[in-house]
Amino acid sequence: MNDMRIELSALFKLALPLILAQLAQNSLTFIDTLMVGRLGNEALAGIALGGTFFHLTTIMLSGILFAVGPMVSQAYGAKDKESIARSVRHGLVLAIVVALPAFLLFSRSEAILLAMGQNPDTAKLSARYLQAIAWGFLPVLWLTAIRGLFEGQSNTRPIMLLSFMAVGLNVLANNALMFGRWGFPALGLVGTGYASAFVYSIMFLCLLAYALWLYRDYGLFKSFRPDWGISKELLRIGLPIGLILGFEVGMFAAVSFLMGLISQDALAGHQIAIQTASITFMVPLGLSIATSVRVGQAAGRKDMLAARRAGLTGIMVCAGFMVLTATGFLLFPKQIVGFYLDTADPRNTAVMLLAISFLKIAGMFQIFDGLQVSASGALRGLKDTRIPMLITLIAYWVIGIGSSLLLAFVFNLGGRGLWLGLIAGLAVAGLLLSYRFNTMTKNQTQGYPSNPELEI
Repeated sequence: MNDMRIELSALFKLALPLILAQLAQNSLTFIDTLMVGRLGNEALAGIALGGTFFHLTTIMLSGILFAVGPMVSQAYGAKDKESIARSVRHGLVLAIVVALPAFLLFSRSEAILLAMGQNPDTAKLSARYLQAIAWGFLPVLWLTAIRGLFEGQSNTRPIMLLSFMAVGLNVLANNALMFGRWGFPALGLVGTGYASAFVYSIMFLCLLAYALWLYRDYGLFKSFRPDWGISKELLRIGLPIGLILGFEVGMFAAVSFLMGLISQDALAGHQIAIQTASITFMVPLGLSIATSVRVGQAAGRKDMLAARRAGLTGIMVCAGFMVLTATGFLLFPKQIVGFYLDTADPRNTAVMLLAISFLKIAGMFQIFDGLQVSASGALRGLKDTRIPMLITLIAYWVIGIGSSLLLAFVFNLGGRGLWLGLIAGLAVAGLLLSYRFNTMTKNQTQGYPSNPELEI
């Protein structure tokens, strides 16, 4: 029992700054949307389309750089500073390679959007926004790699402070470049793209400068000799992570598209429910990163009992938190919808009723979403990503999308059917990933000592 209290204390100490950082970073997109709304509906449509394009690309490709975190955490557990430095150096170089296909996509974004049947004017405006924000894409990847250096060593407070700074800087940069304040040109939506690129670049440079000072004895850039073993390990771990994130984000994007085929009211109600769920999801997301670090550090020092305890603790805490938020969704759906629209206005009745019904279903969705993200984080700490990639592919795209289509359009459950399909996909992923972590660590704990007080 004492071991569990020690693990809980270490988990929360590590996770709290990460949770706050995730909430701050999530607010960047919200602030952009809010400020672009003042430019008019055309600009709002442009950032909706361009932002989705950019963030989907970012999530998938930056996922490859998430491999730096577990490699650093295991090297930290083994007290191997040289391996930490090599992992970070190779991660930064890999980011350059990863960025190349993204720049090609951004340069051809207008043609891609037109091929998808988007409005030509919106596609053109979105493409201009993407060409502006593309300047920040490589800094985003570099930032991910440097974050792995800090997160892998349980030093998460600088990431939190940097994220808070970015929120204020984003408001200032948007004002300057969108609206032409303080002598800058008024660039409208394109200015939002340049502002975001500027903020991402400053975030990377600040975290890099702090890393070079704080970890100066590591010799992060003392020399660089290509080590194909390190590069292969980064790709072995990172490529499946990128695909896992792509499968998950793609599933949600596909459901949003399918919701639009049902009705605009259904799409509006869905947006309210999914936006609310995305806010609460920042807590288990931060906890999952902390769980990955705790598991990785224990595995690095060959303490598999502690790795198992860290993973199971993280999974239980995430699921427990999501039970609380699910209860709120079930008990207060109308009050939640009231944050987004005037529930007393008869014109909003259809959207309100749909949003309420989706939020009630989202209660169960919440629990399985917390389960899958925490179990995935625990497995990532063990550098186990290939089998989880296959699990999520089947869970999200065969079971999740398959059951969504079946329930929504064959059994005529409409939008509720799409949400029930999401639950099916997340439930299968969460249960199978949790089972895999439990089985792997149970089979590896024989013969290892455990000392949970180390490396807290």
